Amino acid sequence: MRSIVKPPVIALFLLAGLGLAAYQVAGSSQVLLLAIGGLLGLSLYHASFGFTSAWRNFIRDGKSAGLRAQMVMLALAVLLFFPVLSSGVLFGAPVSGSIAPAGTSVLVGAFLFGIGMQLGGGCASGTLFTVGGGSTKMIVTLLFFIAGSVIGTVHLDWWHALPALKSISMTREMGLFPALAVNLGLFSLIGFGAWYWEKRRHGVTEPIGRKSGGSRLLQGPWPMVWGAVALAVLNFATLIVADRPWGITSAFALWGAKGAYAAGYDITAIPYWQGTEGLLSRSVFADKTSVMNFGIMAGAFLAAGVAGKFAPVWRIPVRHLIGAVIGGLLLGYGARLAYGCNIGAYFSGIASGSLHGWAWLVAGLAGNAAGVKFRPFFALDTPDTTIQGGC
Repeated sequence: MRSIVKPPVIALFLLAGLGLAAYQVAGSSQVLLLAIGGLLGLSLYHASFGFTSAWRNFIRDGKSAGLRAQMVMLALAVLLFFPVLSSGVLFGAPVSGSIAPAGTSVLVGAFLFGIGMQLGGGCASGTLFTVGGGSTKMIVTLLFFIAGSVIGTVHLDWWHALPALKSISMTREMGLFPALAVNLGLFSLIGFGAWYWEKRRHGVTEPIGRKSGGSRLLQGPWPMVWGAVALAVLNFATLIVADRPWGITSAFALWGAKGAYAAGYDITAIPYWQGTEGLLSRSVFADKTSVMNFGIMAGAFLAAGVAGKFAPVWRIPVRHLIGAVIGGLLLGYGARLAYGCNIGAYFSGIASGSLHGWAWLVAGLAGNAAGVKFRPFFALDTPDTTIQGGC
């Protein structure tokens, strides 16, 4: 007998329960972050806004729609972020961007992360929204993403001691309007170059502003450009509520460390975790990034349920599982080395005017190119990959 409780109803109750827990632990601002996360999950799912598939399609097939949509997202983000971060104040409260050194650890970490994207089947945001959307393979990727994140903290001091430029803010070094001009010019150059490359290879280019079959706000699918705009605006909303941009993977390291700490392992012996006993012992709902991650998964679950597409597949080929394990470990380890992932380092880093965001993009794309070459060894380009990989 089929259950009368539908996935959208379960998703709404889940969001309500998460909201109540977040409010009891940390108050109304945490509930707002949960709501922003939910909207991010819904947007990612309905627009199929996967960084992994976008870069794979461009590298392997010369299809540029996903990459061009990312440039739209980044252009809108810098227009929103740069003026605010230049002043350092938003609605009377201090705000800060995702600024980090651009050096060896960023280049190596982003390269490893790029390989992990293609083997694991998703990036940081992609892993969360596909798990919420019902991908059972991506649960494996997420578990090993968490494990890789903790392992990365063990070696972090050594990596961060390698040669690196100082933290460079383009708005601080160049001024607001020159920094805007440079970044918008680079986005235009990349977008036009990608469009031209696709045009030369295929004779036509895939649009990012419309979907075949029509688009519906609640049930999807959305045009990719809708997802680009939604992610930029919701990242800015994160800045308003959290006083810093959107990030994802620091929570994965925290979840893994909390598990090890609860099991009796002295995680605080690792320099990265020294002095964090309070952080490790208090509720996970006190962590802003964790609450947003819960929201992303629940929002994608709601979107998949409303669209009638929540249908987990429990049979996963062995080689796909091996790819998920290796990919997840590389994703977690690489993110810690690179001061973040495709969201915290690439998207929020570039939106913040940080040079390390651009370094991440170059190395991350190179890693994706390498990862595309490895995919056949794990049978990841077979038709059922689209069911389990998702991103």
